[in-house]
Amino acid sequence: MLGVCIARSSRGTGFPSQHQRFFKWSISRNNYSSDVAYCPIRSVLVANRGEIAIRVFRACTELGIRSVAIYSEQDKMHMHRQKADESYLVGKGLPPVQAYLNIPEIIRIAKENNVDAVHPGYGFLSERSDFAQACIDAGLRFIGPSPKVVEQMGDKVAAREAAIGAGVAVVPGTPGPVNTSEEAMEFCLKHGLPVIFKAAYGGGGRGMRVVRKMEEVEELFQRASSEAKAAFGNGAMFIEKFIERPRHIEVQLMGDKAGNVVHFYERDCSVQRRHQKVVEIAPAPKLDPKVRDRITEQAVNLAKHVGYENAGTVEFLSDESGNFYFIEVNARLQVEHTVTEEITGIDLVQTQIRVAEGMTLPEMGLTQEKITPQGYAIQCRVTTEDPAKNFQPDTGRIEVFRSGEGMGIRLDGASAFAGAIISPYYDSLLVKVIAHAGDLQASAAKMNRALREFRVRGVKTNIPFLLNVLENQKFLSGTLDTYFIDENPQLFHLPQSLNRAQKLLNYIGTVLVNGPSTPLATKLKPAEISPHIPEIPIDYSTRGASSESDSEGDVPGPEPPQGFRHILKAQGPEAFAKTVRNHKGLLLMDTTFRDAHQSLLATRVRSHDLLSISPYVAHNFSQLYSMENWGGATFDVALRFLHECPWERLEDMRKQIPNIPFQMLLRGANAVGYTNYPDNVVFKFCELSVQVGMDIFRVFDSLNYLPNLVLGMEAAGKAGGVVEAAISYTGDVSDPTRKKYDLKYYTNLADELVKAGTHILCIKDMAGLLKPAAARLLITALRDKHPDVPIHIHTHDTAGAGVASMLACAEAGADVVDVAVDSMSGMTSQPSMGAIVACLQGSKLDTGLNLSNVSEYSAYWEQTRTLYAPFECTTTMKSGNADVYLSEIPGGQYTNLQFQAYSLGLEEFFEDVKKAYREANLLLGDIIKVTPSSKVVGDLAQFMVQNKLSADDVLSKAEELSFPKSVIEFLQGFIGEPYQGFPEPFRSKVLKDMPRVSGRPGASLALLDFDKLKVELKEKHPFSTDRDVMSAALYPQVTDDYLTFHENFGPVDKLDTRIFLTGPKVGEEFEVTIEKGKTLGIKTLAMAEDLTPNGEREVFFEMNGQLRSVFIKDKEAVKELHIHPKADKNVKGQVGAPMPGSVIDIRVAVGDRVEKGAALVVLSAMKMEMVVQAPVAGVIKSLDIKPNMKLEGDDLLMTIE
Repeated sequence: MLGVCIARSSRGTGFPSQHQRFFKWSISRNNYSSDVAYCPIRSVLVANRGEIAIRVFRACTELGIRSVAIYSEQDKMHMHRQKADESYLVGKGLPPVQAYLNIPEIIRIAKENNVDAVHPGYGFLSERSDFAQACIDAGLRFIGPSPKVVEQMGDKVAAREAAIGAGVAVVPGTPGPVNTSEEAMEFCLKHGLPVIFKAAYGGGGRGMRVVRKMEEVEELFQRASSEAKAAFGNGAMFIEKFIERPRHIEVQLMGDKAGNVVHFYERDCSVQRRHQKVVEIAPAPKLDPKVRDRITEQAVNLAKHVGYENAGTVEFLSDESGNFYFIEVNARLQVEHTVTEEITGIDLVQTQIRVAEGMTLPEMGLTQEKITPQGYAIQCRVTTEDPAKNFQPDTGRIEVFRSGEGMGIRLDGASAFAGAIISPYYDSLLVKVIAHAGDLQASAAKMNRALREFRVRGVKTNIPFLLNVLENQKFLSGTLDTYFIDENPQLFHLPQSLNRAQKLLNYIGTVLVNGPSTPLATKLKPAEISPHIPEIPIDYSTRGASSESDSEGDVPGPEPPQGFRHILKAQGPEAFAKTVRNHKGLLLMDTTFRDAHQSLLATRVRSHDLLSISPYVAHNFSQLYSMENWGGATFDVALRFLHECPWERLEDMRKQIPNIPFQMLLRGANAVGYTNYPDNVVFKFCELSVQVGMDIFRVFDSLNYLPNLVLGMEAAGKAGGVVEAAISYTGDVSDPTRKKYDLKYYTNLADELVKAGTHILCIKDMAGLLKPAAARLLITALRDKHPDVPIHIHTHDTAGAGVASMLACAEAGADVVDVAVDSMSGMTSQPSMGAIVACLQGSKLDTGLNLSNVSEYSAYWEQTRTLYAPFECTTTMKSGNADVYLSEIPGGQYTNLQFQAYSLGLEEFFEDVKKAYREANLLLGDIIKVTPSSKVVGDLAQFMVQNKLSADDVLSKAEELSFPKSVIEFLQGFIGEPYQGFPEPFRSKVLKDMPRVSGRPGASLALLDFDKLKVELKEKHPFSTDRDVMSAALYPQVTDDYLTFHENFGPVDKLDTRIFLTGPKVGEEFEVTIEKGKTLGIKTLAMAEDLTPNGEREVFFEMNGQLRSVFIKDKEAVKELHIHPKADKNVKGQVGAPMPGSVIDIRVAVGDRVEKGAALVVLSAMKMEMVVQAPVAGVIKSLDIKPNMKLEGDDLLMTIE
């Protein structure tokens, strides 16, 4: 029903009584009404969806008009149906887009629900004249131009002819729609390239392609035509000459039924991608006022020429000379109408409705002289597209949504809320953000601020790209053309979206659903305790640390006292070594941060707990020679099991402890790995280590192989570190029957190391074999030969004699001994710090440490140790054991072997393992045993126990047994040459004709190409750093796994240890500080019992007071479901879907040979088509898709062999 219509003169200003009921439609030959009837609209149906539907509903509500929505089956949960007064399902059983193109059903819904008028929005049916006519034929008012004008303007040829008739300049183009690629080729050959293909029956960038090469004409025409047909129902194309470097200027018009037409000034839409507008500005910056006057005048003339009614836009291309050319008329409201509304203060949608009611523009006060622009407005289209992947549409569930608001900001959206599902069926627009201010720069600043306030998680958005646009100087100066994006590649230098909070929720949810991410060694659980961190007395009146430490330290409160590192940084390694040698008391190195927990807790102590106590250590233990806190097994365990970056650990510890030297374990030519590396890897590693904060390199070789040792020394020295060359100790120099490793062996080796330039000499007693008597003999001999070289002793307390041995070393002339804080000492760890400190108090060797401070430090670790109960060595090891003097098993390995035996249910065989270890050592020639050589002995020992082999059996069957890989590689010479050579004939029997390495293994290795490695790593992990490249050089697969984990789960190192290992309890509240001043408050609410169709469980949290949830795939339950496989990124031949969507064309079959870059599949999503190309050349091994199959991102398409 049209309701009440009131007749009055088109020049009238008042409204007749609404009791007068009649229709008056008088159409002149000029298509204008001389007398216009006013017919109030009581209800409006919006034949559209999303934000434009809501925009119209809001206008209706303000005018007191009932609003009616339609929605497809796929949109049943969409916001637009909830914003209307009424909503009705349309197109049941139809594909998503077709539902909104179903004219008969839309008309039926309107008639059945007493709708007066239909607003088409934009897109879908908005430029279909048959839809406008169908509305009128059904007695409905169409809020838009007349069907005749819609048809004329929608026909690119007719619109072009109308422009010519109105005296508007046009670009050369086809006289009519083109339907075949042959016609397209004919035009291109006649007029030359470049040309542009445009959809003949729609706009918005859909079905638009620029062609610059003749060989691309056919393919691009087909793609454009197919895209246009999907979007508008007709694949006909219009072709015209392409103007280089134009500005895209469009003029907003409004016409009434009386023939009045006004413009609302122009918009600049030059910032485009794939011919789709990304950012719009009103008015157009730096547009010559004379050009503005001419372009708006011609737009109005064209509208009057065709009898234009309601809202519309005339689009032009303007070149650098001020010439402009007509492109097309959009006979509808535009997406970017908002910026015009902001600068004019006029509600265009309400104006549309009033025009449709019959009001004239003068009656609304809209005469041209009264319309004046104020300031500048910018609109950014926030879309669910990934700019890092060529703006591929992203789909999924919005897990978090927080918008930017405030003065001068307007938001027009529909699906922007937490929990919303972004489907692949419709446009990727999420929300339109509009900023308005006095000038372009101020408007851009408001927009920048608003976009930075946005938090969208669960789907990718183009916000990082938009921010780059807004900060570009050309943009801010208003110097724009349609090449802006193409010619500014820096716009695609996108900062990494941290998304830390949601990633952490995903991690916690994963632990709750699937169990611990790092394997737990025992069934014990972490204690529910928050270790007490002793306080540091704060006295801001004193500042003891150097200015140098200010640049590295980041410790709140006062600076810690100066320590030995001050001397090292100020005077260099030689002066540092001299100071150590001249020190009167015994110096200590604290191993609590590395070797102690490696020996007692399987190297599992996390940075979180190390950093918590670090400030206390810095303030109370500045007298330490050093802290051993990095390198060795901690490097790969951090990546592999703790999901932490070891470089970040070192850097963070250095900030907290700027005053105490750090020491690391460098395995000579093995760096911190278990194999030999190219020389440049070792040198690069040492260089980076010093840059990040390392000071002292304890360089050793697992066989005391001098060439490997010297290489490590050279690398550490060149990097600027203190070189502490270590001699790995085995045997017993106090036993005259032990001939191989006698006193002379050690003194000779020490001579070589001093000659090679070591700053400090170290004895590395990795198994705790150095008895007090042997200690006196060895240290006395070394001190006599090298009176000026500092001597450092490292040991393990496996037998329980560690304190006695270290005191003996000190008395014999050692400068430094290793200790661990009391609660982390003993057994396979180092001797007790408190015991050494107490024993030497008041003597000439007094350590200078405060026993009370040691006690507080120990109390912290006593509590913290309970958090690591799943890895606690005392589960199986109840005391020290002097049988280590027989087996000679290194401390950390002793713990691990015992753990392995118990975890396999073979605890009763551990004694056999220890005996076999001794036999294996002798079989291998009685070698030095420390990582990685100790692993060789351990592997052979376990091999012997598992296969019930004696030493004689191994020798007699050596030619037929399949030995562990580590044993074979040792015998081949891959880790160096043992003292007095390899065991024969055992070696020859095992290797037979296998290749052998002679000399230093690394000498024959080609240098690593770091640049190439960086490129390869960046391809898989775009935000990887140079530190990650170094990690990948040492542990390629482990680093790849770590980076993937970090990308998925974020900074898990910030979680409390119990939460990290086993997750929180339901109902538990806890905090996570992700950086200084940013703390998340999290509460675990519930976990769904039911699975989703994809085998996921929903886990609910409350974070900072807001409800959040994550969906976690249940690894056990999913085994029973059929889930489409994902492409493995590590397998080059597996091709994954680059975006969610539907398969519309498969161009290959199994067995086909394809070249790299060949077209494989065409996917469609959000009305955009994408050709998936072959990443490698090869033969199609398998196809995992079918036509019309719906896919998620990364779903496996096919495998190329």
